[in-house]
Amino acid sequence: MSGMPVSGRLSKKVEAPPERMYGRVLAALCVLAWILSASSTAWARESEALAPPENLPVLNLSLAEAIDLARDKSPNVHLFRERIETARAASRTQLGALLPNLAAIGKYNTQTFFLGTIGGRPVRTDPFDIVDGRASFTQSLFSLSLIERWRASRSALQVAELDSVTTENDTAAKVALTYFEVLRNQQMQEARSANVALYEDLVAFVRNRQAGGMATGLDAARLESQLENERQRLELAKGEVERVKLTLLNLIGIGYDLMLHLTDDMKAYEGHLPSLDSILAAAHTDRPELKAQLQRIRTAELSLRSIKGERLPSLSADGNYGLIGNRFENNTGTYNLGVQMSIPIFDGGQREGRIGQSLSEFNQENYKLVLVKNQIGMEVRDALVTLKASLEQQRIARDGLKASMTEVSLARERIRTLSSNTLELSNALFSLVRAKDNMIDALFRVNASRVNLARAKGQVEQLRNL
Repeated sequence: MSGMPVSGRLSKKVEAPPERMYGRVLAALCVLAWILSASSTAWARESEALAPPENLPVLNLSLAEAIDLARDKSPNVHLFRERIETARAASRTQLGALLPNLAAIGKYNTQTFFLGTIGGRPVRTDPFDIVDGRASFTQSLFSLSLIERWRASRSALQVAELDSVTTENDTAAKVALTYFEVLRNQQMQEARSANVALYEDLVAFVRNRQAGGMATGLDAARLESQLENERQRLELAKGEVERVKLTLLNLIGIGYDLMLHLTDDMKAYEGHLPSLDSILAAAHTDRPELKAQLQRIRTAELSLRSIKGERLPSLSADGNYGLIGNRFENNTGTYNLGVQMSIPIFDGGQREGRIGQSLSEFNQENYKLVLVKNQIGMEVRDALVTLKASLEQQRIARDGLKASMTEVSLARERIRTLSSNTLELSNALFSLVRAKDNMIDALFRVNASRVNLARAKGQVEQLRNL
């Protein structure tokens, strides 16, 4: 022993018997299972704290009903509808400048007049009364500036209406995406519940085998750690369901004091991809953003013409008619009629400055049109590419789910018929869990891509039939 090399002695000290190594692994797995169990308990308490109160009214909601309800209740939609009323009132104001303006005046005066200076002293009349009742009117006969200003206000009203449609479309798309997100989380919760039940059965099965000497503590500990992991993921899924439901209620704008139950399901899509040209053609025809931007250019053009029209002469008529006298019963009718032409000459350069500003705003709207077209083109292409990829993902996920279910079935049959450990079954179950997640994620991506495609085309009514 004294002649043994130092390295050999050290290696013998480091090596441990197999029983001790097995005990260390088992202890580590037990600690891991305890940590996961504690985390799962914490998540459960937190989800209970966040869970909605009981005895709340239940709202059964389909996707089409959610979209309709959001269009009716969403504060953001109502905000843009009020902007339509603002633009309509502004248009009426501009129209009023082109229509006759009538007014009535009643006046009673007691007054004196200065007659001059007599003998170095000022002389005035004795006080006397004047009673005057009169109606007056003004009418613009021709003013290109006022005409173009009114036309610009009408164009601005159309912009407000198109912006409101855009907001409704955006709200409908957001509601649809959030609706499918709730469905995805609900399916995740259902999958986690099924996984927990499956692992509980397998843990009981392995413990029975362990009692009969056909399985080891490591086999049971491995499955128990996976069981606790699935329990933790189940509680996380429950919390996500409630969180996204709150987001959906907020988008719809109906308050939070109710229980939301979604009646639709995520469905696989087996249709064909539309062509890029057909989608672009539909987008250029139906997207309200594009129509609104074209109308903004028209509004800017009319505003510019309105300011330039101030250079031209304007023609107006005015007059009045009334009864005037020193008493109510002692009066006579008088009138005044006239036509006035106003010819602008020089205003210190203010008009030219406003023309330059309006011209710049007109050019800006044209540049924004290019940005809108580019954005629409990108959204169409992005939606089409995403839909294509999600459909392929859906196909692969479906095949993967079938394969993983076959793997689990074979592994369970193998462990029943052979005296083997549960490692193969544990791996098969892990593959099945992952395949379920992939399938749920693929279905969500397919439906979300269809929502984005309908939004990109400007045809959100298609969302009602998804």
